[in-house]
Amino acid sequence: MSSSSQSLPKPRVVQSVSGAFHHFDLARQLHALGHLERIYSSFNWGRLKREGLPRQLVSTFPLLQPALMLLGRFGVDIHSPFFSRGIFWNQLLLDRWVAGRIPPCDVVVALSGGGLNTGSLVQQRGGRYVCDRGSSHIRFQDQILSEEYKKWGVARTACNPRAIEREEAEYAQCDAITVPSEFALRSFLEMGVAAGKVHKIPYGVDLSRFSPVTNPPNDRFEVLFVGQVCFRKGIPYLLEAFKNFAHPNKRLRIVGSVADEIRPLLERHLPDGVEILGALPQSELPRILSSSHVLVLPSIEEGLALVQGQALASGCPVIASTNTGGFDLFTNGVEGFEVPIRSAEAITNRLVQLADQPELQQQMRAAALERVKSIGGWDEYGRQYLAFLIELTAN
Repeated sequence: MSSSSQSLPKPRVVQSVSGAFHHFDLARQLHALGHLERIYSSFNWGRLKREGLPRQLVSTFPLLQPALMLLGRFGVDIHSPFFSRGIFWNQLLLDRWVAGRIPPCDVVVALSGGGLNTGSLVQQRGGRYVCDRGSSHIRFQDQILSEEYKKWGVARTACNPRAIEREEAEYAQCDAITVPSEFALRSFLEMGVAAGKVHKIPYGVDLSRFSPVTNPPNDRFEVLFVGQVCFRKGIPYLLEAFKNFAHPNKRLRIVGSVADEIRPLLERHLPDGVEILGALPQSELPRILSSSHVLVLPSIEEGLALVQGQALASGCPVIASTNTGGFDLFTNGVEGFEVPIRSAEAITNRLVQLADQPELQQQMRAAALERVKSIGGWDEYGRQYLAFLIELTAN
């Protein structure tokens, strides 16, 4: 934080989030720095008490969220129109509920999709409204994912039309939009949002939880994917790349829940050497990241996948598409590689390069560990976000 921002008044901050996401990482930082008035969430307290905030600072509205989570556990497709409507109403009702009880504050930071009513009220009181978007512009997201579903013959709507309308109203109403990556920022500019309204603040990585705990094997090349197994994450291109990756002893481990939309493709086109492990506890990720030669994340669209920072902190180089936000975390050719979206060939070429040059993999592993020192943990994210809020509320 600059010396000029330190001399400005301290803003009182309220946050609102459907679920938890990175908002509780930010809330802990704002609380430690003396700025958090309250955080509202659609999770219940039983889920949120592990986030480490005093109970009096956390208000919960668990009306629809527990039911949605239960449906997801019982196999309801989270990409279905039914589930999409549930998410929309969960955000809308949380927003209305928060607007009815929000205390006096200087700024409200609301996760996109759930802040229009609350943000407008705070503005009427003389405060500022920040729309925090964890992905690309919602209409950009809808367009690129609709293209992808069409390519693979999947009949589904990428984004709920009502959600698009509501979010774009938030983008227009709010005083500022925060995003985690250059890719997400560019998507807003491409969709016509003024450059001065969008602010990039990259996420941190929990260095206390992620570090090298083992080494990759010498007799096998280990490739890893971590995330939801779906078309948005570029899974077909990863499978094709791995199939074309000529190596005598290779394995691809896929960690994450499997979306119904992609199950038919997995049943038809799963190459030899692929293991689908399903969702694993966060406590197992340091081991599986540390024991992999490379993490591959070929996403079609996302804001800034946290697993990339976790991989670097575990000494695992990354191959990531240009649409993952990863290049706010690592440098192409140093700690990992950038590849175009939808390019299995580019992924295969990088896998071959790392497998054929063990010394390069070791250099990247060392560079990844060095890089996370400059990225910092969530403390740096909190400092940058607070500096932004101070400047916003001072104007």
